[in-house]
Amino acid sequence: MARKTKPPPDGGIGRAERLERLAGWARDVLGHDFADAALIDRALTHGSATRVPGQSYQRLEFLGDRVLGCVVASLLYGQHDEPEGRLTARLHAMVEGPANARVARGWGVEPLIAMEPVSRTKGLAASDNVLGDVAEALVAAVYLDGGWPAAAQLVTRHWGPMMAADQPYLKDPKSSLQNWALKRRLGMPEYLVIDRQGPDHAPHFTVAVTVRGQAPAHGQGRSRQEAEKAAATALLNNLEA
Repeated sequence: MARKTKPPPDGGIGRAERLERLAGWARDVLGHDFADAALIDRALTHGSATRVPGQSYQRLEFLGDRVLGCVVASLLYGQHDEPEGRLTARLHAMVEGPANARVARGWGVEPLIAMEPVSRTKGLAASDNVLGDVAEALVAAVYLDGGWPAAAQLVTRHWGPMMAADQPYLKDPKSSLQNWALKRRLGMPEYLVIDRQGPDHAPHFTVAVTVRGQAPAHGQGRSRQEAEKAAATALLNNLEA
């Protein structure tokens, strides 16, 4: 695995110096020597830090999600002789926010994310949502800069170690519920936001989760993902009872 280094803070530096630092960080941590360091900058720019369309990580995240999913699916197919349902469960667990955020934390990206100070103060740079999005955006940046071989190498190196059976990340409530449902050929659990309250900076979600043939369960949280996990936990508890 590539050597992890602690990235320097970026406060107050110019764009040229930021790009130089990001390029060095990418060589050390991602294991990729970028020809276009602006791609790294874009992959590490939160929407709150720019008003220019296309200059945040959102479009890269869209592409990176697909590249990541394809590489992981190929790796799983080659390494696990399992039925489609189990492979699907593994795939979803490995490319969802928590797993991607885990990789991003290993890269030490938090201080490198360009973000409005108020948003950083609220802890967004450390959230699973933002870190997961950044991980996908960086996969896309490597893909655009170095092509499929470079992206596949990145994903294999940093997501590959999570493929071992019985890793803790596979036991998060959403993955556990999904695995339970797929084993019984009940389809994927379905999540629905049934209530959202509070201001934009401090929302509160209520989510219902259903699995065919089972009564729905509800969960609440400060983000949709947190509420979905709470709902999945509640339904798993009901099934165990």
